[in-house]
Amino acid sequence: MLMATTLSFSFPVFQSTPLSRRVSISCHSSNSNNETLRVAFAGGGTGSNVYPAVAIAEELKTANPTCQFLFLCTPDSVESAAISSAGYDFASVSSPPQNLLFFPHRLFKSLIQCLCHLRHFQPDVVVGTGGYVSFPACLAAKLRGTNVVIHEPNSVPGFANSLLSFFADAIFVAFNSTLDSFPRNKCFVCGNPVRLSIRNLVSKVTAMSHFFPGSDSGSRILLVLAGSFGANAVNIAMLNLYYQMLRQDSGLYVIWQTGVEAFDEMDSLVKTHPRLYITPFMHCMGLAYAAADLIVSRAGAMTCYEILATGKPSILIPSPNFSEGNQFRNASLMADLAGVTVITEDELDSSTLAIAIEKILST
Repeated sequence: MLMATTLSFSFPVFQSTPLSRRVSISCHSSNSNNETLRVAFAGGGTGSNVYPAVAIAEELKTANPTCQFLFLCTPDSVESAAISSAGYDFASVSSPPQNLLFFPHRLFKSLIQCLCHLRHFQPDVVVGTGGYVSFPACLAAKLRGTNVVIHEPNSVPGFANSLLSFFADAIFVAFNSTLDSFPRNKCFVCGNPVRLSIRNLVSKVTAMSHFFPGSDSGSRILLVLAGSFGANAVNIAMLNLYYQMLRQDSGLYVIWQTGVEAFDEMDSLVKTHPRLYITPFMHCMGLAYAAADLIVSRAGAMTCYEILATGKPSILIPSPNFSEGNQFRNASLMADLAGVTVITEDELDSSTLAIAIEKILST
């Protein structure tokens, strides 16, 4: 028997001012118990695609503890690691091939995998958050007659969401400027959802003890985020800077996320230091934000929203690669809203970064 079900959750919105908007989507549940909502999430490639899905799941679970979730993602990926660390199950979908000649075959294989996963899980709604996996997953949902919702975290839509917008039942966007890229009658402007661990930060002392046990509570923490895969320009600037900063300032500690693909190289070049914490991927981002006095980061959409949610000062280095979203626009919005410092890659070197860091930490 089909039961009427309402999918309802809040998105923290940080555009002109922090606020919250509640959005409800009516769907039909195939479960006999209309209190149990089954939601499948699909997205990945970068944190900007997977973290909104985790945040939505957290909000739904808070509103209705009986909700059940399944995440569809590629195995051994940034998204699978993030999903597992958040405590959720995931089902594997084949990753896109490096050779585009094999793309149609791999896409068809991914579609069949998604159809099988959805048939087994029987979701009431599938939420796509962008990236490769979201396309076959949402297409499979549509073929099954399941409700499809997509969320676009960036100011400029990705390719998958642009295609999915034609048959999605509802489209959530982070920015007003994105409305022109989608059918307006389906759109809701509701910002980017932020994870509970970042909205409800622990104390700085507690967070510092996780990374640097026994450290002085009055110490300053520099958090460096080089992106999910590793921004070479950011990593090289830090590589030429970190040791000098730590030697000159005994009260400074550095938490450095290099990115997965850059970690081995950076780790081999970095000298071990008791006030340096280096990692390929940050599984406890809430603790990292809570510990930080200053954040140096790329300007991905989700990172910008999370920085706004924490209220921490930041230096943004937008990626010039448009496949990572329009980070220049994101950084410009952040400069207007929160007065963050923006350094372009053309301007970036260890000296420029050191001056910007010192200026903020000395105030």
